[in-house]
This record gives sequence, C-alpha cells and structure tokens, in this order.
Amino acid sequence: MASSIEVKVPDIGDYDGVPVIELLVAVGDTVKKDQGLVTLESDKATMEVPSSADGVVKSISVKIGDKVAEGAVIAILETQGEGDAPKPAAAEAPKAAPAPAPAASAPPAAAGTPALSAAAASGRKADVECRMLVLGSGPGGYTAAFRAADIGLDTVLVERYASLGGVCLNVGCIPSKALLHAAAVIDEAKHASDYGVSFGEPKIDLDALRSYKEKVVGQLTKGLAGMAKQRKVRVVAGTGKFVSANELEVTGEGGTQLIRFEQCIIAAGSQAVKLPGFPWDDKRVMDSTDALELAEIPKKLLVVGGGIIGLEMATVYRALGSEVTVVEFLDQLMPGADPDLVKPLADRLKKQGVAVYLKTKAAGTEALKEGIKVSFEGEKAPEAQVFDRVLVAVGRSPNGGKIDADKAGVGVTDRGFIPVDRQMRTNVPHIFAIGDLVGNPMLAHKATHEGKLAAEVAAGEKKEWVARVIPSVAYTDPEIAWVGVTETEAKAKGLKVGVGKFPWAASGRAIGIGRTEGFTKLIFDEATHRIVGGGIVGVHAGDLISEVGLAIEMGCEVADIGHTIHPHPTLSESVGMAAEVFDGTITDLYIPKKK
Repeated sequence: MASSIEVKVPDIGDYDGVPVIELLVAVGDTVKKDQGLVTLESDKATMEVPSSADGVVKSISVKIGDKVAEGAVIAILETQGEGDAPKPAAAEAPKAAPAPAPAASAPPAAAGTPALSAAAASGRKADVECRMLVLGSGPGGYTAAFRAADIGLDTVLVERYASLGGVCLNVGCIPSKALLHAAAVIDEAKHASDYGVSFGEPKIDLDALRSYKEKVVGQLTKGLAGMAKQRKVRVVAGTGKFVSANELEVTGEGGTQLIRFEQCIIAAGSQAVKLPGFPWDDKRVMDSTDALELAEIPKKLLVVGGGIIGLEMATVYRALGSEVTVVEFLDQLMPGADPDLVKPLADRLKKQGVAVYLKTKAAGTEALKEGIKVSFEGEKAPEAQVFDRVLVAVGRSPNGGKIDADKAGVGVTDRGFIPVDRQMRTNVPHIFAIGDLVGNPMLAHKATHEGKLAAEVAAGEKKEWVARVIPSVAYTDPEIAWVGVTETEAKAKGLKVGVGKFPWAASGRAIGIGRTEGFTKLIFDEATHRIVGGGIVGVHAGDLISEVGLAIEMGCEVADIGHTIHPHPTLSESVGMAAEVFDGTITDLYIPKKK
C-alpha cells in the first residue's frame, strides 16, 4: 500500500544554514532511490540531497535560496510499501560501504593490475576491504581519493591527522597564508600614512589571531570531510604501514586495523628536516609546524634557512613584532629563483630591520635559561647571540622510508623518494605514488594533478604525466613567483634566450598602490620567439604567474602575449608589456633601439 516518507538533509559536515541553489525535481516526478532532489552549496562543496527511496514527489518543502541544516525536511515522497502509517526517514549520510564482493564480481581491475589474491595477503582477517586505498589525505591524497570515488572505485582514505587535508591544510600552506594575510594588513596599515591615512600602533591579540588561523583551517577541513561523505569515501584515522603488497596496517587511537586493497595510491608526503646539533627537546627550537602554533611572539627570533618557508615565517613574525635574523648557507636567499627576482625582497627586508647573513651556518647551539645561544660560521658571520626562539627551516624530507614500503615490494631510494613512471606507477604495478615523496618540487599543486592522474590510470584510462612546467611561489612581501626556465638555468645549460622585463615603476597600478619595487620578466627562445619561462616579483605575483604558465603550456610566441589585450590599469598588464619589451614594440617605456 502507498505510504509517505520525509526526505531530510543528511549530515553535511557540521555546516549550518547551507543554501539551496537548485531544485532537481518537481512535484509529480517519479524518482529512484539515491536520485538527487536538490543541490546545496557550502563554502567548500556543492552537494546533492538524495532520495531515500523509490517513489513519487508529493511535495517539495524548500525553494531556491532557502538555508537548511541537517535534519531539515526537503520533500515528501509517496512510496509503495506495506502498512498505512507514514514512515519518516531521513536521507542517510553516506555510510561505510560494504566489503567488496569476491574478486570474481569485483569491478574489473585496470590492465596490469592484479586482483586481490590470497597469495599476496598475510592470511589475517581484514577489518576493511576496498578496491582503492589512498594513504595520506593532503591535497594530492584527497584529490586522488575523490577522483577514484567519482570514477566508481570503492575507496578508503587513510590519514594520520585528526582532520583531512594532511600537512598542507592542517600545519602548512593554509595556516601560514592566514598568518601572512595578518602580516600584510599590519604592513599596509603602516604604509597608509604615506598617502595621508594614519592608524595607531597595532595591538596583537595572540589568542584571537590563533583562533582566526584555526577557523580558516577548520572551514576547509570540514569541507573535505563533507565531500568525503558525499562521495562515500571511507576515512580511517591513524598511521599506516604496509604489511604486504595488498595490505596496510593502520594504528590509531582505537587500536589497529588491517585494510586489504586491490590498488593503492601512496600520498604520504614529507616532513620538516631536523638538523642535528639543535636541542630539539627544547620547545624554543621550532620547525615550521611549531612556528605556526604561535605559542608566543619572541623578542628575538633566529631563522635558520633562507628558503621559501623560512622567509614566509620571518615575514609573519617580523610583522608581529619580533626582531628577526636569517642565516642562509648558500650565497643567495631563496635558492632556485633568479637573483634579480630575490633582490627586491632582500632590499625590503633590510629596510624593515631583518638581519640577513648569506654563506653562513649555525655552527653550535646551547640551551640556556635565558634563551638558545647560537654561534655562527661564515665570511661575514655575526658573533654568537642568544635568541628567544630558533626556527629551523632547511627543507623537507620525503616519508617513503617510514611506511614499510619494502613489505609491499615498493622500491624506495636512500633519501626516501619512491620512483614512479609517467603514470605514477611504482615498480609494483597496482601501487602508485604521488606528491612530495616521488620527487621535487614538493608542491601541493603538483601533487593534486598527480593524484588525479593516478586515480584515472588505476581505473584503466590511458594517460600519463606530461606537464611542461610547474610554477613556484613564495608568499613573502613582496611575493616572488617563477615558472619554466630561469635565466640562471638557461645560462648554465647554454640555451640561447632573450628576456623582456617590465619594471613596475612604470605601472600605473603599482604606482597607485605604492608598490613599485616589483617587475615582470619573460624569457623567450631566441630562435622561435616562444616563451620558455618567466618570473614576477611584487604584490600578488603568485596570482599573476598562472598566465605565464599557461602561455608556456600553449607554446605562445611573443606576439601572442603582447597582442592579448590586458585590462588597464592592472598589474597583469605588466605581462603583456614585458612581451612588448622583448618584441621592441613597447610604448610605456623608452628603450633606445640597438644599432
């Protein structure tokens, strides 16, 4: 007999007041179980509320623009069933998928990918079974898991942190950018006096700033949790290590679980390098994760390492009021970038009172009651000093050697990297690896593309990794971004290139915001006039570099860029003008013609 049921909003990751953006059915429509009825849009995800049964839509309880929360009634369905009494039923949040059927009825494995076999297993009873296991939920890992689920693979995602997102979202990229934003606001307020607007000295509420950072992180990690549920990706919390080529043991707060899989994507990332000789048992010695906790604002801070991470944290703590010293073992800050790109940053740091010592190393440390005493070696090394805190930021090391990969037969180098081919396969055909642990550059945006590729290849798609270039960005002040061939690299390799450089001192937009220290340069192959690289230093350089990357990917010639109309007045038009400088057609500068 016919009965009515209520379809309600499922668990949507602790969000409240999520707007309805689309109605997918109308009154009178016949719907199937799990068919979407309405679409909701949170800050992080767009999700459909599915029907909990087959039936006919009797009424719709919401309209576009309404804001709903978990448990809100979406629609009334008329279904065919036994009994006369209405049976309210919420559309259930995605539950843990059942263990897959035996190999004979499981989804067909990709070519070269063996189905789960007893011979490869430990003989123990598995707590969880799946088609695809992803180890690590950083940007690469969660992308791989979500893409695998979208393709139709029963997927389990293992993460050692309490929240999804890995190092990047929890203790890396995202919290650091939240703090860098606060630092930028402080500096902008000081700069405002140059054009007649004055503010008082900033008052730093460290607890509030820390809460702001954590709120930013929480918003993103909750969004990931919601998307995992929507995709029916099962999340297992704990640290994973291989037991065999088809099994992973996960140890968490609730004990140990054995997961048996047919295919696996390793996305276990990297960790901060801990230099020997530092008293790491003393909380005043920090790595980047410790620095982001904002335990205090030290009066004197030493940053060991003048790379991207070290300089970003130096930017934050200087703005908050610390007296900052940076020591770098090599002969320039931010090794890997062209020296001319780094110079505007070095000049600004000097004006701000940051002491920078190149070709210098921290030779000895001693934990004293009043602080950490550090001695130095180098051509212009300073005298030994006592610092309230020391941040060691000399790079990251891959985690390939920490997951017992050898028990799965997966090859790992002495440095902890896992070699892969252009399809992200390891030497074990059904196991893939992505992200930091497959090689440099260790960048989140590289990992996401690799994760998507690995999932698609695992599902049988014919693809391989063919990205021409991968951009790098330092979110310092000014920002520094580069992509493709650098001038330094071209010179070392004997490449015949030409450069078009447009100084921001001639940019109306840069002049208007009082930030003329930057410039944009493009690097072209002299023979073909095709762009092969580029670099930008200045505010928002990280946002501007994408056009250069796209131009390289598309094989653009100088005229393609110069003849593309850029809006005026913007910083982005400096890209077009740099092309015009190389082409000799620039009118916003006077450059005498070479005879």
